[in-house]
Amino acid sequence: MSVSRRGFLQGLGSGRTAQAAAFMAGRGHEEYVAELMQQGGRPERRATPSLPPGVEAIRISSNENPLGPGKAAIDAILGKFPEANRYPFNSTPLDADLEILLAKLNNAKRENVVLGVGSQEILRNAVRVFMSPTKHLAQAIPTFETCGAVARQLGYPVKNAPVDAKMKTDLAAILPLVKGAGMVYICNPNNPTSTLVGTKELTAFVNEVRKASPTTAILIDEAYFDYITDSSYTTVIPLALQTPNVVVARTFSKAYGMAGVRIGYGIGDAATIKKMAAYRMPYNVNTFGVAAAVSSLKDPKHIEEERARNTAVRDFTVKALADMGYTSAESQGNFIFTDIGKTMTAAAFRDACTKQGVMVGRDFPPVEKQWARISLGTMDEMQKAAAVFRNVLRPTTTTAGKQQ
Repeated sequence: MSVSRRGFLQGLGSGRTAQAAAFMAGRGHEEYVAELMQQGGRPERRATPSLPPGVEAIRISSNENPLGPGKAAIDAILGKFPEANRYPFNSTPLDADLEILLAKLNNAKRENVVLGVGSQEILRNAVRVFMSPTKHLAQAIPTFETCGAVARQLGYPVKNAPVDAKMKTDLAAILPLVKGAGMVYICNPNNPTSTLVGTKELTAFVNEVRKASPTTAILIDEAYFDYITDSSYTTVIPLALQTPNVVVARTFSKAYGMAGVRIGYGIGDAATIKKMAAYRMPYNVNTFGVAAAVSSLKDPKHIEEERARNTAVRDFTVKALADMGYTSAESQGNFIFTDIGKTMTAAAFRDACTKQGVMVGRDFPPVEKQWARISLGTMDEMQKAAAVFRNVLRPTTTTAGKQQ
């Protein structure tokens, strides 16, 4: 029996749009995937924190958009239920339509784009395509864990360069590690440190890698690009399009609010993307995700509004913690990285916050004794979270505002 859009909406009942948005936002997904990687990919039963009666959890641990997707995306997904029986290559819009649209928006061609189940598939496949037991991974530490974790699972070597004192990816420290590498991974803005490497600096680094090790691939992860407020930064997609073995990964899981829908893509020169596409899972993207992504790309105002909302929340949260005596790295994402080491470790902070209903980020070695990652929720959530932080960290200040 076919299900009409009206029938589906009626089945959702009251608050259906909010419920749909929450489901599509997939809050907690990034944290869960990271736990799986730490467990060697073996899912284990997750213990649900015990909260006091009447306390609702504030989940600020996975860098998601707390509002979920925009109205255009929700309408597109709900409108696709009559085509749930169709493969993405046989529905409207087609997965090819999304590839063509992404190419058009980036002054490229369809052969320059490969779709993925989130950007996770792009990152995982890049490891498989470019690395081997004799071709290592070079990356910053701490950084997003997927490439390093997959490499280790496959028995491939990993070489890490520490971030600098400002928690920025230290390209100068990575450069000596690139000779003979299968791949260099740069997350920019970097997760978990939230910091950004400038366009000119990153372009110069790519050129240096190409000179030092011409066969080494460079994967630049721009998952948080839409949250960047530094006007001097521009995407390096044009560089990837004209440079062999350079791939930029993007996702609809962050600013677009679709972490639970799982749509991402890689973009680069045609020969490089052809290698990546060979590892693409058959029918990897789904009909609903394709429709939502196409609609979202045609609604740039939603991203502008989301960036402004996030910036206001970010400024509030950074200031709230600074007023308590705790400084944060310069954030260009929808999360912050805060130095709490003079009071407690990230694990102690996380456990104490959890007892009061606030879920913050996991440990990020080797700085987990000093730095904690805090994802950004709504303004209301962060105001409540700030009160919890104040209680947990218990700062003492003088009238001049200096910590004693």
